[in-house]
Amino acid sequence: MKLHQKILLGSFISVALVSCNTSDNEAVGENNSQGLKELRVVPKADIPSGFEGVQVCKDVYPSGTDPRGAVVTSTKWPNGSVITVGLYGGTTKVRNKVMQYAQEWSNHANITFNFVNTGTPQIRVTFTQGAGSYSYLGTQALSIPSNEETMNFGWFDDSTSDAEFSRTVIHEFGHALGMIHEHQHPLTTIPWDKNKVYTYYAGYPNYWSKKDVDNNLFAKYSTTQTQYSAYDTQSIMHYSISSNLTTNGFSVGNNTVLSATDKQFIATVYPRL
Repeated sequence: MKLHQKILLGSFISVALVSCNTSDNEAVGENNSQGLKELRVVPKADIPSGFEGVQVCKDVYPSGTDPRGAVVTSTKWPNGSVITVGLYGGTTKVRNKVMQYAQEWSNHANITFNFVNTGTPQIRVTFTQGAGSYSYLGTQALSIPSNEETMNFGWFDDSTSDAEFSRTVIHEFGHALGMIHEHQHPLTTIPWDKNKVYTYYAGYPNYWSKKDVDNNLFAKYSTTQTQYSAYDTQSIMHYSISSNLTTNGFSVGNNTVLSATDKQFIATVYPRL
């Protein structure tokens, strides 16, 4: 899977692949036993002292896609869809946790994830360590070749906490339903200290370029592109933001569950009849 132009996600609908870089190895593509292409990402910079970070997702767009020109709501699945999902790799515990937390969305929306063991599922989940965690947005998964993953979890194992399973699985399956990152909400006014942000994300564990940071944090969607609710700092789709990275102490915690606004919003995107 080739990496292209990057940006972010929140309580809206967009066209993107979200990828979190966490490895110390070179980026290589290869096939696993299921025939799905795997990706390892190579971070190369050293993080300055005091900027140790958390793993976050970087959006990557398919070839030929203009993320700023996309009609964001076009990635919604038909209401009432039963979306087939295949899990390739991972331990029994890890697969069970993915199935458990993915269904959090179905508790509030007219959408179902059906986990299958045969055929060509619409969403194909791999567990390639070091490749980050990411997902294509919404129905964009349908355009991905059947021998490639559409989602990856790059740091799960049997010692992963329930809070981390919840945080990451719900977030990535939110992307799979078309949700973009909340901090790119059209109405956000986050007072970023840009120089500190560039330094922070240049180091471990993300190793982003200045362009990556611009696309994934500072770029916002327009009100005409997105279906959105009120800006929500509690959203599962929001990055955590340290007060050290803003000019006035603004911060956002590490959200691990659906917020009240997430639940209300997804119910309007996929309403029960």
